[in-house]
Amino acid sequence: MTLYIDPPNWPGHGRMWSHLISDTSFDELHAAAAAIGAPPRAFDGDHYDIPSHRYADAVAAGAVEVGSKELVRLLTAAGLRRPKRRPAPRPAPRP
Repeated sequence: MTLYIDPPNWPGHGRMWSHLISDTSFDELHAAAAAIGAPPRAFDGDHYDIPSHRYADAVAAGAVEVGSKELVRLLTAAGLRRPKRRPAPRPAPRP
């Protein structure tokens, strides 16, 4: 199994975030994320959101640093990419 992480370039909730993925399975991703202290709530469908202050922990645990586009390519190639949830379309206003 290889874990990959992109740079903390994603803003949210007053901090910057990275994405941690596996190229093998979600079970191994969950185990690796728990080992670096990522809570289960950080799992977002096909990756873990990792705050910038935990980036070095992920790399020290063996995550390979890649760019965001490469991370998506790897996740897709592994067959683990899950489409983003989209909100339901709003109904058209009534006349």
